Amino acid sequence: MSKRKLNRRQAWRIEKIQQERNARAQKRADRADRELVGGELSDELSGIVITHFGTQIEVEPIPADGQTYRCHLRANLPQLVTGDRVSWCQGSPMGVVVAVEARHSELCRPDPHGRLKPVAANIDQIVIVVAPAPLPHANLIDRYLVAAEHTGIEPIILLNKTDLIDDSNRHAIDELLAVYPTLGYQVLRASTKHDHGLDELVNALQDRVSVFVGQSGVGKSSLINRLLPDVDLRVGALSEKTLKGTHTTTTAQLFHFASGGDLIDSPGIREFGLEHLNDDTLASCFVEFRPFLGQCKFRDCQHKQEPQCALLEALDKGAIHPRRYASFEHIRQPADH
Repeated sequence: MSKRKLNRRQAWRIEKIQQERNARAQKRADRADRELVGGELSDELSGIVITHFGTQIEVEPIPADGQTYRCHLRANLPQLVTGDRVSWCQGSPMGVVVAVEARHSELCRPDPHGRLKPVAANIDQIVIVVAPAPLPHANLIDRYLVAAEHTGIEPIILLNKTDLIDDSNRHAIDELLAVYPTLGYQVLRASTKHDHGLDELVNALQDRVSVFVGQSGVGKSSLINRLLPDVDLRVGALSEKTLKGTHTTTTAQLFHFASGGDLIDSPGIREFGLEHLNDDTLASCFVEFRPFLGQCKFRDCQHKQEPQCALLEALDKGAIHPRRYASFEHIRQPADH
């Protein structure tokens, strides 16, 4: 059944009713804002979300004044995350966030229902932290790289806890990481125990908004404690039995480096949800695949067993590393079932 077409007067009346409803809702929101803070609000100010606590967030003014302010959210705002740029009004005892700027990037992870949920915003680079224990796997690193490429955030791979490298694992780790510089990815090595590589890491973080991601137990909190000595993050002990860390960070927080740049410490993220990416998008997130995409004989090539598949031919000729192709296959498996 086709929908009844509204005449001009009916459409105008519906629009007028909607405008009146919006105006009443705005008045209620303004009144609620003032009731929340218990008094008058200041003029609108610029700020950045430092962290959040349920329905309240911590805002730092821009430019910073050395303080942060606890704020409520105006009822019509979406959920905010650390790194969001906002407009807010100071009040007593709490301020109110009244608007949020568009994000130029966001970091997401799947919630318990599999839906992607932002955890941090306006990030310039992702530092993918791995360590000799728990032993890193190429598929995990590649998942992080795919997520970074898809969101347009520059990735850096950081091998932390280099003091744990010995003759039993050195060859495997070197072999694992060797492919990434050939693809244009920066690979750093560091150890807080031996003061190794920290200056180079600080230089890479300077004047940028960065986020550390990686499995629990790879030493993210220990690194932050060393890079930001005034920030005393609780460090989780690595289980000797399972070699898996315990989650120690419960909400993303933003910290400032004295030399410039910001760091967002995110909750432990074991993996990114990539199931929403179709095969073509996923393949384009592997940087070395890009020259061969669209060159296959068949337009709907699945890059599996098809004849004259440019991707498989590049794999046979060594232009694509077998381990990277295996990661591509592994990541797209959920979509095949």
